[in-house]
Amino acid sequence: MKFGAAVLRAYENPFTVEEVVLAEGPAEGEILVRIAGCGMCRTDLAVRQSGGRSPLPAVLGHEGSGVVVETGGTGTGLSAGDHVVLSFDSCGHCRNCMGAAPAYCDSFAALNLFGGRREHAARFTDTTGTALAPRWFGQSSFAEYALVPARNAVRVDPALPLELLGPLGCGFLTGAGAVLNSFGVGPGDTLAVFGAGAVGLAAVMAAHAAGAVTVAVDRHPGRLALAERLHALPVPTTPTGLSDRILRLTGGGTTYALDTTGSAGLINEALRSLRPTGRLGLVARLRGTLLIEEGTLDRGRAIFHICEGDAVPGLLVPRLTELWQAGRFPFDQLIRTYPLADINEAERDCETGRVVKPVLIPDGRRP
Repeated sequence: MKFGAAVLRAYENPFTVEEVVLAEGPAEGEILVRIAGCGMCRTDLAVRQSGGRSPLPAVLGHEGSGVVVETGGTGTGLSAGDHVVLSFDSCGHCRNCMGAAPAYCDSFAALNLFGGRREHAARFTDTTGTALAPRWFGQSSFAEYALVPARNAVRVDPALPLELLGPLGCGFLTGAGAVLNSFGVGPGDTLAVFGAGAVGLAAVMAAHAAGAVTVAVDRHPGRLALAERLHALPVPTTPTGLSDRILRLTGGGTTYALDTTGSAGLINEALRSLRPTGRLGLVARLRGTLLIEEGTLDRGRAIFHICEGDAVPGLLVPRLTELWQAGRFPFDQLIRTYPLADINEAERDCETGRVVKPVLIPDGRRP
């Protein structure tokens, strides 16, 4: 079959929307999904700085949602017509996958970032027959269709706004999962979120739903205003005194802190803002040496990395949609939709901070 997709052919080039070819339908354990919408995540855009480790040409996109068109075999647990949210890939049989920790799959980097599954890879080409990189995050969902391992897909209620659900599979899942899974935030806890982007604001919403007091730190006034509407206490980033302001605002510091920026300076401020025995989680990739300043990592404070919100997508995605239906996780307020043809505009708006979460609609509709 032939269908439209956004292809990245060189790390420094814009996306080109063109026709691609899928030579075969789904194999055993796979599903073919007609994409209704796909979020754009900074992980997609980071391919440009991957140093060639993420192979090109490729169709990126890993926050897809859509309708199952066809299933491979009888063991997928899904049927044609099912509405699904697509999440990250995992092998399903390593120790961590078997232990309900698929985000820490032994093959996570290989499957999601550096080439994808090699089985049947040659099925996916452009119209000249040039092979495209195997599925990005098991999806490659900047496209009208995606061929996906069934274990990546989560069935959702067809009454939900399908075009908008894709970011629940990664960005929103990461922020909310950090709060609900990694920290186990509850009433009486306090949380400082550094960086009020898609991941950070998902954490803000989840913390409010869990009954915690939240502080949001960002350098963009518009992002802080949005965080405040989502019930966070806004704190602008300044060169000095940031942790002191958080300590005063929270009456002695926060139980937890989440850094989404990867900034060494803000990570040290986050540590200083913690109460004794407080915990700091990092979700952004560090691009250099992290120097922990004297006196920040003491009194029982801890720092650790969080991948994909420590989530089992099949459990967390339904929980988040239930919170949305109850008016307690209004993720739709963070989204702006774009036709797939406008993917380069969406990328510019994402990079400049004009929009929190772009969502690409393959057929051009805006919900």
